Amino acid sequence: MPRALICGSMAYDTIMVFEDHFKNHILPNKVHMLNVSFLVPQMRREFGGCAGNIAYNLKLLGGDPVPMATVGQDFAPYREWFASQGIALAHVREVPDSFTAQAFITTDRDNNQITAFHPGAMGFSQQNKVGDVADVALGIVAPDGRDGMLQHARDFAARGIPFIFDPGQALPLFTGEEFRAFIEQADYVAANSYEASLLTERTGWSEIEIAAKVKAYVVTRGAEGSIIHAGGKAHVIPSARPSAVIDPTGCGDAYRAGLIHGILRGCDWATTGRIASLMGALKIAHPGTQNQRFTPGEFATEYRRQFGQALA
Repeated sequence: MPRALICGSMAYDTIMVFEDHFKNHILPNKVHMLNVSFLVPQMRREFGGCAGNIAYNLKLLGGDPVPMATVGQDFAPYREWFASQGIALAHVREVPDSFTAQAFITTDRDNNQITAFHPGAMGFSQQNKVGDVADVALGIVAPDGRDGMLQHARDFAARGIPFIFDPGQALPLFTGEEFRAFIEQADYVAANSYEASLLTERTGWSEIEIAAKVKAYVVTRGAEGSIIHAGGKAHVIPSARPSAVIDPTGCGDAYRAGLIHGILRGCDWATTGRIASLMGALKIAHPGTQNQRFTPGEFATEYRRQFGQALA
């Protein structure tokens, strides 16, 4: 299987549950002098970050992901986890005197969330160079440090390595001119429907104009499936049916792993989109971003069950 270089973040997600309602403890007329404390008896720590999640999902499909990220001095548990999954970390750089990027998320009984995000070592991602990795057939520039995303896109383009541009939660970091440059360098663009609207607004290009500049423009629409604009056609991809809806966190990353897998295998867009859709459905049935388990054979069986055809 050809190798894919996954440029993006690796992070810890610390998820806590407040067994009450925030509104009962935050007085609207006192928000200018807010000082509150929440008891959180439930807490779990998950492995996350876009590069980590995409690499994990691609490995489940039998792929050979090469994650590229910058991490901190606290990365040892994540390193041990990926080693146990057979994912090489030769191009994950540890930055001294820094922490791995991490999100601290507190959720109340109404599913309201208060999140604090520490980028940490992610801000040094430009220290990694695409040219340091040999034998790469496809890349992805996923959310990461601003300078790193700009540099990795330029590096892929300069070396003639096709890549997916995935702006995700990094959308606020760039200007319209920078987004236009990303799109013109990329071979593929992937975004959810909200991000696609922002791309149109920031670039001044319509969906059709963006699609004309790349081999495929992929827009996901949650439970409504996705649309892949490629070759002057709009391929409507149905959503796969999840066994349960537990946690949507990381579904986009799972979908992108499916895209990478389909592209590397040379599948048509109808098949590639369905692979990606099923990856998202399998992920949403589990909490966290890297807790789903299946073999490539089990995936092929579920693909046939969901879509009524064999995975070629």
